[in-house]
Amino acid sequence: MNPVETVKMAFKAIWANKIRSFLTMLGVIIGVMSVTVLMAIGQGTTASVTDSIAAMGTNMLSVTIQTRRTGFGGPGMSRSTRSTSAKGTVSLTAEDVLALKDDASIQYVSPTVSGSLTVKAGSTNTNASIMGVYPDYASIVNTELASGRYIIDADVENRSAVCVVGAELAEELFGNTNVVDNTLHVDGRKFRIVGVLDDSSSTLVMPFTLAQRMLESTSITSFYVSAADASSVDAAQTAVERFLYKKYQDDSTYSIMNQEEMLEAMEETTSTLSMMLGGIAGISLLVGGIGIMNIMLVSVTERTREIGIRKAIGAKRRNILLQFLVESVVLSGMGGVLGLVLGYGLMHVLEAYMGMQVAASAGVAQLALGFSMFVGVVFGLYPANKASKLKPIDALHYS
Repeated sequence: MNPVETVKMAFKAIWANKIRSFLTMLGVIIGVMSVTVLMAIGQGTTASVTDSIAAMGTNMLSVTIQTRRTGFGGPGMSRSTRSTSAKGTVSLTAEDVLALKDDASIQYVSPTVSGSLTVKAGSTNTNASIMGVYPDYASIVNTELASGRYIIDADVENRSAVCVVGAELAEELFGNTNVVDNTLHVDGRKFRIVGVLDDSSSTLVMPFTLAQRMLESTSITSFYVSAADASSVDAAQTAVERFLYKKYQDDSTYSIMNQEEMLEAMEETTSTLSMMLGGIAGISLLVGGIGIMNIMLVSVTERTREIGIRKAIGAKRRNILLQFLVESVVLSGMGGVLGLVLGYGLMHVLEAYMGMQVAASAGVAQLALGFSMFVGVVFGLYPANKASKLKPIDALHYS
């Protein structure tokens, strides 16, 4: 029997039991759909996170100083905290940090301070994330503005009551993002908005010196550095490490995060997550394979007399084996194709209507389809082998 005729017979047998065949394929359909969608979500998440990190530039170094905070009680002093270094006697100042720009490998430096304060505009108020920075911070993290300007040196020197707001915060307070030159109040103090960030954040950025006073932070616990170029990152990191060690004499007091290292670690983590999601979804494919084996065993039992007749008129064992194996593969293959179609449809829905970022990969689709075919072969082999071993005389007497 030629292969084409074998495939035709497989389709005929499947079509003769349409409902049963569809229910058998359902496990494979769900399995393939789950694998493609979950892997696409995982890859989309990976791409989103790595793009966000990469957008800040691979030349960036972020430094965190370990601190011990001591609270001061009393009326009206709920936020009144003072930061000291882990050693308790060494305090890092903005002038210390800014001196790093004297190193040829370093282009930009910005101490930062962050916290949370009440922001009010008109009758609307909210608790917003506050960040105090130097002008260099915009260049370090590749900040883009939708309108207006960023913090400038004069703002820092004069502790000017100006701020740059995220688009989401502007929408929440004013109902639109066209808010440059509008005023708002931060913890009761009047500020003029000089710029709007081109992102969806709820952050309010103000001059470092003013933020330090309003957040009552007397020492620097974090700062950012940008190397002169990609080839200078290692030299810049060495310069920062040398500066900090000279200051603290204890490398456990601080930590330095290289942006490239962060990117590699994040890619590795999210890739592992994607594989885990795919593996979990792949379990449903195995369940679908068990369903195929079950239905093929039933089919062998139902067609025992047919097998006996075919063997009696000259069909060889390999013909019977191939016939049932092809039926199993066709079932799993059709389930795989339908699963891919439904999977891509669901991805479109998630992306268009739920705002999720998905990354459809041809490699994942091929892997899912190939695995579904492999499941068909593996789980169809036993029923096909059982059918091929039936003796003609026993099969003909079966009723």
